[in-house]
Amino acid sequence: MATAALKKATVYRMVMPTHTCPYGVKAKDLLRRQGYEVEDHWLRTREETDAFKAEHGVKTTPQTFIGGERVGGYDDLRRFFGKAVRDPKAVTYRPVVAVFAMTALMALAASYAAFGSPFTVRAGEWFIAFSMCVLAMLKLQNVESFSSMFLNYDLLAKRWVPYSYVYPYAEGVAGVLMAAGVLTWLSVPIALVIGTIGAVSVIKAVYVDKRELKCACVGGDSNVPLGFLSLTENVMMVAMALWMVIAPAALSMPH
Repeated sequence: MATAALKKATVYRMVMPTHTCPYGVKAKDLLRRQGYEVEDHWLRTREETDAFKAEHGVKTTPQTFIGGERVGGYDDLRRFFGKAVRDPKAVTYRPVVAVFAMTALMALAASYAAFGSPFTVRAGEWFIAFSMCVLAMLKLQNVESFSSMFLNYDLLAKRWVPYSYVYPYAEGVAGVLMAAGVLTWLSVPIALVIGTIGAVSVIKAVYVDKRELKCACVGGDSNVPLGFLSLTENVMMVAMALWMVIAPAALSMPH
């Protein structure tokens, strides 16, 4: 009987006509996946929710009770089961890894669709071009926020602030043109300039000045540390620009 009682839980969560608390849904799902029978109590109005908070002396919902004892909110429940709780301030490389992984798969898929094989030289070119496009898109979601973070370390932006606003557009234009393989007279200089300045800026900030900063490479709201992966973005742009100059010249040489 004691074991059965331990496998029962009660959740109080907001379920209103205009709002359903997502953490309440997550708490209920987590309990069920842990083998608990859930008694699900809906707080249907703001007044009902405020009264519940006042009664139990809590500031947030959902609230979970197990064995008559309050466990707490969703994060508390995860800790109760020994699961990791995400720290919103913790640094992470996940956004950059996600971008590069997806653009690599996109490039392989495009190569297969166009040439019947995922492993082509064009796939490598598309990988870099697609990465530039996606990274630019992330920056363009909030240019103001990107600009503020970018100004912490970019050498040109510190001297000419408008560059911090121009950068995402320039990266996006260069990426699109390189993906299409057109107007290399425009895309190559853009990629060379912003890639070189970016690489030098990262090297100075991280490896010379030893500063611990966040990278604006995936937008101004990320917790990606400025460092190797940030440098990689810029090196890739420079490499792509040089490749687009060298490759046609090499192919045109007499054999």
